[in-house]
Amino acid sequence: MLAALDLATGKLYYRIRPRKRWREFLSLLKALRVRWPGEKLYVVLDNFSPHKHANIRAWAADHRVELVFLPTYGSWLNWIEAEFAALRYFALNGTDHRNHDEQNAAIAAYIRWRNSHTEPKTNFAPDSPIRQWTKYPAKAV
Repeated sequence: MLAALDLATGKLYYRIRPRKRWREFLSLLKALRVRWPGEKLYVVLDNFSPHKHANIRAWAADHRVELVFLPTYGSWLNWIEAEFAALRYFALNGTDHRNHDEQNAAIAAYIRWRNSHTEPKTNFAPDSPIRQWTKYPAKAV
């Protein structure tokens, strides 16, 4: 599974594919680009090698997509990791799916439920001292 978390809405966007190579990742990036056509996209990534492929970097540079890489062993800094933990807990733990289709259906059902009950992730750590010296965009009303 490859996924993206939109902080403005809190929604998860995902693709389940048999493999996770650069081609599949590029397909996800293209879908995100279509979803937000006029905006510059910032995609926070871990150091998984397909994320760094030359074709990915070239496509991103040509399509106003900035790839923001986390430090090595710092994937826990990416907000989507908490979402993956919840997905494992609510959709996969304690299950014994007979095949990948059943497992994929459980994942899809959880993400549909989750996306229907989500809120924007833009007001994180409202009392953090970091907010005193970091400028965040104003929250959309």
